Amino acid sequence: MVNIRDLDPSASPLDYYGFELRRLREDAKLKQGQLGEIIYCTGSLIGQIETARKVPTRDFSERLDAALGADGHFSRLVGLVLRSQLPTWFQAYAEMEVRATHISSFQPQLVYGLLQTQEYARAVLQAGWGEKLDDAVAARMERQRILQREGPPLVWVILDEAVLYRPFGSRGIMREQLQRLLDFRHRREVGIQVLPFSAGQHPATVGAFNVLRFEGDPDVVYAESYGSAHVTANPETAGDCAHRYDHLQAAALSVEDSAALIARVREERYGNHAGPDEHAVA
Repeated sequence: MVNIRDLDPSASPLDYYGFELRRLREDAKLKQGQLGEIIYCTGSLIGQIETARKVPTRDFSERLDAALGADGHFSRLVGLVLRSQLPTWFQAYAEMEVRATHISSFQPQLVYGLLQTQEYARAVLQAGWGEKLDDAVAARMERQRILQREGPPLVWVILDEAVLYRPFGSRGIMREQLQRLLDFRHRREVGIQVLPFSAGQHPATVGAFNVLRFEGDPDVVYAESYGSAHVTANPETAGDCAHRYDHLQAAALSVEDSAALIARVREERYGNHAGPDEHAVA
């Protein structure tokens, strides 16, 4: 029997989710094990989520809605829950990312989070010694839902060429990640350019940054440092970053030439013929 503890539904999105799950389950006169049988999970898992000891997934939430006739209640809640699992210093940015109409990103180390495959994201987060790895991966995948909604933001990403060569996870994971980048060629709202090694010096040697634009609000610049982030709407800073981004775009390969380079690296470095080391990690 799972221990039940009283939850304060106002304490966090996860506590509210657990409170609502227990309330609607009891309204339906179902025990935890009975509900688990209906949605193909254990009663223990139901109990862990009801007591905020386990983070629900989107699939779990959709099955809950169907089983309890909740009209999408848990599917809507789970987005808040997953975003609440992001690092505290990142949550404000994640909220702004949802509202942005345009996102411009320069990434010298990693593929931008919105474009990562699940396994690449797992390897990146694992390399960073992230806690609660499964929850962190789920939260990162949840961010990508903004690209699936009606009226997604326009996203432009410039990747340093080094990103293509820096392995996270196995060769197969990298091959899948580079293919994911190539698949975005078919999305008109996503553009990907590669800044080649041959570009030499460039105006963004300080590191990665994003510029977010909104409908009716000032532009925002986001940049990370160790264990924290810097977010500013200062017009001078935003203007300077936009100017630097223009120079990066001019120095980067075209979208078509970038895709050709990504495809070549995918084949030559991560193709099945590339060698025996299938499980190399960064």
